[in-house]
Amino acid sequence: MKKKIGFISSNKPEAKESLKILQKLYDSVAPDKADVIVALGGDGTVLKCLHNFLNKQIPIYGMNRGFVGFLMNQYSEKNLEKRLAKAIPYKLYPLKIKSYDLKGKIKEGLAFNDVSMIRNSSKIAKIKIQINNKTRIEEFLGDGCLISTPAGSSAYNLSLRGPVIPVEAQVLALTPISPYRPRRWRGALLDNNVHITLLSLDSKRRPVRAEADFLEFNNIEKLEISLDKKCFMNLLFDPGHDLEERIINEQFNN
Repeated sequence: MKKKIGFISSNKPEAKESLKILQKLYDSVAPDKADVIVALGGDGTVLKCLHNFLNKQIPIYGMNRGFVGFLMNQYSEKNLEKRLAKAIPYKLYPLKIKSYDLKGKIKEGLAFNDVSMIRNSSKIAKIKIQINNKTRIEEFLGDGCLISTPAGSSAYNLSLRGPVIPVEAQVLALTPISPYRPRRWRGALLDNNVHITLLSLDSKRRPVRAEADFLEFNNIEKLEISLDKKCFMNLLFDPGHDLEERIINEQFNN
């Protein structure tokens, strides 16, 4: 049975033009009625689709019409239906985030890429790091800390010299942002069953915020992070150009 295709594009002119062309070449339906969504743009476009269609769990197939395309397939107007039929699915699980602000207000959210606790003033952040309720670093000093999924490990995490993680690895990366102390700590790889807690120390004098995909939480006192294994999205890749291969290539690029 032929899959019903839904098209989505970013606001870039190239993506909008490609959207018009593909809609003329292929029968399509509204994205929320589709069996598969073809996202035209960059990694940000795919990330938005992962969030927007999480409840419906519609697979996402990205084609690069943007600046950054690590999560994208090569753009082509030919043989799209055959490419979709042969595409390899990868399950992406989001991070589940619970933030507590200085007034005790609790906010929750999900992030497929990463979540960070980062300083929100000129003063250095002081953070206590706990793994499964056990303190591992009593007082981290620096700009902040980042927790990344395998799919997000090639984004902000990579720019921080964090490890690029194979997508099927059952780990999360905890990476320091501009660390000052402990000087020799360069982060950790953690089993993805762990519960991570970041506690802001002296948070009134040294305010911090949290950023997670498209979310931002201000005046944070505590962050709790774990992988939500109850929900997932399938991201589709052409054979030979799948996410696993891209992650391997990234580790050997000079």
